[in-house]
Order: sequence, then C-alpha cells, then structure tokens
Amino acid sequence: MRVRAARSAERAAVDALHQREWGGPYVVAHDTRHDVRTLPTLVAVDGAAVLGALTYRTDEDGLEVVTLVAASPGGGVGTALLEAVTSIAAEAGLARVWLITSNDNLRALRFYQRRGMRLVHVDRGAVDRARRLKPEIPLVGEDGIPLHDELVLERRTDVEG
Repeated sequence: MRVRAARSAERAAVDALHQREWGGPYVVAHDTRHDVRTLPTLVAVDGAAVLGALTYRTDEDGLEVVTLVAASPGGGVGTALLEAVTSIAAEAGLARVWLITSNDNLRALRFYQRRGMRLVHVDRGAVDRARRLKPEIPLVGEDGIPLHDELVLERRTDVEG
C-alpha cells in the first residue's frame, strides 16, 4: 500500500467512497459546507485500486482533516492516511492536525484517540445546526445514539504528547 496525492483518474473511485460514507461530495462541519471534490486529497492505493481517501484543508489554525474513509476498515488504510497527512502538516510548520466527528461515532473516537489525537472541544448542537445546510443528516446515528454534537480532536505536531 502506498499513500500519495490523488490523481484525476482516481476521482470516480474517491467520489464513490464519499457517496457511500456521506451520501455525496458535501460534508458539513463547524457550520461550514465543504465540497470535498475541491479539497486536497490523499489516497491509499494498492496498484490501481483505491483503498481509501483523506481530504483536508489548511489555514492559520493548522491542518483540518475533513474526510477520512477506507474502502474496508481495519486494514491499516486510515492509519496510513492519517500518518501521511500529519507528516504534511509537520513539514509545513503547522502546529496541529485536527478534525471533527459526531457524538455518535464511537468507532471514530476509538480510532483517533488510539492514534494520538485528543478531544479538545465539544460543540453542543452543531449537528442540529448542520441539518440546515444538509437536511438529510439523520436525527439518530450509530448505535441508536441521538445525533446532536460535534467533537473536535487534535494532534499537536509542535510538541510531544
């Protein structure tokens, strides 16, 4: 498996992953609607097969992971993509890699914390607000948990721990 910048020929495969995971190319986080097709994208590939994708954006606040999806979870694809984007942030002198997940996504919370990310903020009602921009967001999420809040996790690149 290799991780690298996505190529235009892989657009359909990346779009299919986003369709499966988020119902299309639009993701709402921190009151912003992102079109992930316009963001820098890393892919994990094995030959011509796209195993996963990560989209991100940068600003003065660091590098935000907007989406991370693996074709088949549990094979190290997400870890490889997260490590690659953390290296990109560190090389660019950005102090942190951060992301948002929803309060129901216990699998993601486990995944990110086991890879050195820490919970730094809870935005109460953020998912309720996001439904104004993306009405198809369900009221109840994974494991029957009511879906209301965004959880912000980060990994500092400028300090240990």
